[in-house]
Amino acid sequence: MSFFLPDTIVMGTDRTWRHYLQFLSQLGVTYLPTVRLPERSVPSGHSGRHVSSSSAVERTSRVSRGHLRSPNELRPDSVQIPAVFSATSEILDGPLSTMQEKSDALCRLADIVAGCKRCVALADTRTQTVFGVGNADARIMFVGEAPGADEDHQGEPFVGRAGQLLNRIIEASRLKREDLYICNILRCRPPGNRNPLPQEAANCREFLNAQIRVVDPEYIVCWGTVAAQNLLDEKRTIGKLRGVFHQYNGAKVLCTYHPSYLLRNPSARKDVWDDMKILMRDLGIEFN
Repeated sequence: MSFFLPDTIVMGTDRTWRHYLQFLSQLGVTYLPTVRLPERSVPSGHSGRHVSSSSAVERTSRVSRGHLRSPNELRPDSVQIPAVFSATSEILDGPLSTMQEKSDALCRLADIVAGCKRCVALADTRTQTVFGVGNADARIMFVGEAPGADEDHQGEPFVGRAGQLLNRIIEASRLKREDLYICNILRCRPPGNRNPLPQEAANCREFLNAQIRVVDPEYIVCWGTVAAQNLLDEKRTIGKLRGVFHQYNGAKVLCTYHPSYLLRNPSARKDVWDDMKILMRDLGIEFN
């Protein structure tokens, strides 16, 4: 089978090829048929390197079985679930009863995350990992989507404009940020702040599961469709999931719109406030 790749890849260096193939591997692609690059003319003024048929490049990589598809077309069964790090299992097998034991466990997990390179493209572009922050014995855990530029710079989730709005929601809900535990589906910033890819979420799920196991919250609030669908293994949108409690490993799960969505759609703030009132009522918090 022969096909053409984009000029950015055809004219790229070996490093470009390596990153491209690593990216495909992260998507769960397992086999890529042999690629023959025929002679292609270089437009006038193009700075790229000419590739002739006499020096055609044939590259074979074990990246997708069958036809190469775009990320949005990948089937769920193409996602590969990585084996859990032995160090993670060791932490979760240890004592997790006291606040100190939980804090120590989270610190050790954060060290594992800091060295994780399962998502090569994310590891190559991140400033640092963004593990999580807050009370290791919190009753309530907030789960967002992925770090943005501010979070990548500061190493803490929800510190940008969306985080500032989240702080106002927390205050209005009679809660305190320091009493919560806050993390994301991903612990590395995706380029351009795009949504996490299914394989990236699968690669990082070990750490989300570990954080939930250690903190053992009574309530989990999923902020946004990405968080809700990934945690609950759902396909329904946030509009269909919000307004009621769901269950996950004994915790009550509430799903609502992400603060960044509220910045673009202020009219949805009323829906978020209605959702937070559901949480407050269940917590026994009085409000006007």
